[in-house]
Amino acid sequence: MLTPAFIPALAGSTDCLAVLGRMVDSVVPGWRGHVFHNSSSGEQAGGGNEQEFYHKPVLMDEVLAGLEPEEDKLILDGTLGGGGHSERLLEAGAHVVGMDRDGDALAYAGKRLEVFGDRFRAEQGNFSEMRSVVPARSVDGVLLDLGVSSWQLDQAGRGFSFQKDGPLDMRMDQAAGETAADWVNQRSAEDLANIFFQYGEEKASRRIAAAIVRAREEEEFTTTLQLASCVEKVMGGRGRKHPATRVFQALRMAVNTELDSVTAGLEAAEDVIKPGGVLAVITFHSLEDRLVKQFLKKRSVKFLDRPEWPEPRPNPDLAWDLVSRKAIAATEGELAQNTRARSAKLRLAKRR
Repeated sequence: MLTPAFIPALAGSTDCLAVLGRMVDSVVPGWRGHVFHNSSSGEQAGGGNEQEFYHKPVLMDEVLAGLEPEEDKLILDGTLGGGGHSERLLEAGAHVVGMDRDGDALAYAGKRLEVFGDRFRAEQGNFSEMRSVVPARSVDGVLLDLGVSSWQLDQAGRGFSFQKDGPLDMRMDQAAGETAADWVNQRSAEDLANIFFQYGEEKASRRIAAAIVRAREEEEFTTTLQLASCVEKVMGGRGRKHPATRVFQALRMAVNTELDSVTAGLEAAEDVIKPGGVLAVITFHSLEDRLVKQFLKKRSVKFLDRPEWPEPRPNPDLAWDLVSRKAIAATEGELAQNTRARSAKLRLAKRR
């Protein structure tokens, strides 16, 4: 989160930063980065100034307890981001392979973690592609911290924010795939409505989609504020959350095939984690958490039973033992320091 230029006196205040954090959390569900920019240079993240990144990972103690990093263990961090989780894993003695789709994140984290020498390796790519990075049954743990980083939101040029004018992009990897502008200008009203409802749980999805189609007949959408304004006209005045919050979340998830990546990533993790190794997944909203919960539940039940069967049958998909049947939430102590952690859930499972 950027410290606004008009309140420089608050830059060193923990209480004020906590308030600002709550403000961002209330309008941008799913953001997982933690950036406080106190530089007067005005440079954006990725510009080489190490002060621009301050990554305070959520549920760190719980992640460390679950993964148990130590010397000679190999852990794959599938969502490297600013390198906050990986740094703590490396400090504990583990070897880490960090993956991220975002080239800016890789550049920053690579510099931040270069002090660990050959114990750290960075690879660009979606975590669903981890099979191409590490051999089958070769890692002691996989960490996935799902969501969008705040420093991505802070850069208008990335197109994630409905509060800053920039190109309507939203791609995690800006070198590949369709942009959000491509989606809103080319998809039918029905397709857009389905995206907004499925990924954003937006109740006014059809009205918003129809308004977008009407507006693009006059002028194609090219900027974030252009889309945000269109949605705001449909939804009326602003409440606690910006009216475009769910639409932007849905578009981001669609553009980056985030839910498909979660499912594919879980399947890939099952292949690369060695027996006794641990999978740790942090989610920030119900859609992702439901996917993770259902995946692990299906693959942790030892026997299956149906009324028409004479007796229960062994589960052919059995691959995991749940470390905890319920998701792990942040402690009161962590919430006092980092209110954004209130929506985070950690699920842990051990490979059989």
